[in-house]
Amino acid sequence: MRLLLWILLLSIKIVEGFYLPGVAPTTYSGNDSVPLLVNHITPSLKTSSKKYVYSYDYYFPRFHFCKPDGGPRKQSESLGAIIFGDRIFNSPFKINMLENKTCEALCSPTYSKTDALFVNKNIRAGFKHNWLIDGLPVAQKMNDTKTNTEFYGSGFDLGSIDSDMRPNLYNHYELHIEYHQRGDNEFRIVGATVLPFSLNYGDDVSTCTADLSSFSPISLNIHQDTKVTFTYSVFFIPSGTAWATRWDKYLHVYDPKIQWFALVNFSVIVVLLSIIMSHILIRSLRNDIRKYNEVDLDEDVMDETGWKLIHGDVFRAPKKKLILCVLVGSGVQMLLMAFTTTFFALLGLLSPSNRGSLSTVMFIFYATFGSVGSFISANLYKTFQGEDWKKNMLLNPILVPGAIFLVFIALNFVLIAVHSSGAVPVGTLFAIVFIWFVFSVPLSVVGSLFGSKKTIFIIPTKVNQIPRQIPPQPWYLRTYMLALLAGVFPFGAISIEMYFIYSSLWFNRIYYMFGFLFFCFILMLATTILVTVLLMYYTLCNENYHWQWKSFFVGAGISLYVFVHALLLSKFRLSGLASTLLYVGYSLLMSASMGLVCGSVGFLAVMLFIFKIYSQIKID
Repeated sequence: MRLLLWILLLSIKIVEGFYLPGVAPTTYSGNDSVPLLVNHITPSLKTSSKKYVYSYDYYFPRFHFCKPDGGPRKQSESLGAIIFGDRIFNSPFKINMLENKTCEALCSPTYSKTDALFVNKNIRAGFKHNWLIDGLPVAQKMNDTKTNTEFYGSGFDLGSIDSDMRPNLYNHYELHIEYHQRGDNEFRIVGATVLPFSLNYGDDVSTCTADLSSFSPISLNIHQDTKVTFTYSVFFIPSGTAWATRWDKYLHVYDPKIQWFALVNFSVIVVLLSIIMSHILIRSLRNDIRKYNEVDLDEDVMDETGWKLIHGDVFRAPKKKLILCVLVGSGVQMLLMAFTTTFFALLGLLSPSNRGSLSTVMFIFYATFGSVGSFISANLYKTFQGEDWKKNMLLNPILVPGAIFLVFIALNFVLIAVHSSGAVPVGTLFAIVFIWFVFSVPLSVVGSLFGSKKTIFIIPTKVNQIPRQIPPQPWYLRTYMLALLAGVFPFGAISIEMYFIYSSLWFNRIYYMFGFLFFCFILMLATTILVTVLLMYYTLCNENYHWQWKSFFVGAGISLYVFVHALLLSKFRLSGLASTLLYVGYSLLMSASMGLVCGSVGFLAVMLFIFKIYSQIKID
């Protein structure tokens, strides 16, 4: 009974780490202060001009946005939010619950010629404000012409481009805050939208009235200094929307018919592919095993052909077995992290209102599952008769995470060079390293020790002392050809979702279609297993017993298609060296990670397949 009580208390503590929509609302009374927080300035996807893929701090000096009294104060953020570039500060906006305001002045900065050129460039590039009120993004009302539905698009532009192709800066913000009344003097915010305007007040801001159409837009002059006055209005609007469903207006599916069509279409393809491949494999294997087992073992000469002929070499340890085992273990670690995170997000435990929760949970799971990855790596190394188990134990938590961290550091220097808000502070980098060595490395060491002692795989045949010669292989069974062929099918399973994922990563769109993503992830793994096993069966039938590295690279063939898709098939037109380096660098990191996951899955599937078929035949 005491044990159950402790488990219950622990479960409650774990659940507190997640945000369940509708659990923690903020209730305001009349005239209570409603903070408006500002986040980074991010690039947009909708503009037709060339794209930037890095963001700026809201209070970056060249923007000259108004600051609150006493200077901006940074808000506390989660580790994941910091890594993904969130930089949240307070603002000078004075908003009180149910108190409408019209044309309140903020400040009147002067833009120099060089600053005007900088702001105009970012207006043309489609950079956006990202404000927050009660955890909700301050959005613009938008209409999806394909589905004829209205939704809230988070963020709003820095400015607009007029008919003369001249950029105009938005300097007046009309805020519409929707509230739901729960009881007497109890209100909850359920929506926040903005109508931005570009208004040239001249020298007298007092001329600002409700008739905003009488003002001409203001454009920053690149030939002389320009004075701009920033103002805002606030209007509170009653709404029947319940607090628990307030995010429904923000979570919009773009082109849902295309996603459903692609998902159903590829699901049918996977099912048919599975039936065909299973029929081929089962029929061929049954015939092979029956033929091999019917051979009279008392005869002096046995006519061995196909995959049975290499039974004395198929379990021979591969070259560079230490590196292979470490890569497979790291792939399993990433696989479990991706599967578990996506599953939690599918259940709704990782709400978009809890900023950075998804990436924080990913980091925690990745560090935690290092123990499982190290266990698999150490056990494989033991199966391959590896002797330097200490080196294996050392490389498991360092090789792949270290490579990822070095690439991350290199790209972080690029972000620092362009003064981006996405540059991770040095203190955060040290915190990541500290957490890794204090939490993940000990778990990895424990996993390695258990993996080195426990026996999982028992080799069913003896290994010959002298390796047999491999006959010449046809060109279509070379590793790179098999990898190109095998990568097409798993990539098809996730190709539709890749566009939405990249839009979310680079252009600050809210991604929440984890049901689609989880199902596509399962399809990707299933196709990887099926295709890799089938191709390696034909390789064994051609008496090639070097299946270990080959199966890993064949399974990892998806990474090439993911990388090529990111570079060539995406609609992003990048601007500048920094954007190109960041986009290519992070795309390479993502494609390599997916290749590591699928390569490990393919290797383990082929290994289990080989252990199974060679345990079914009689061998003298």
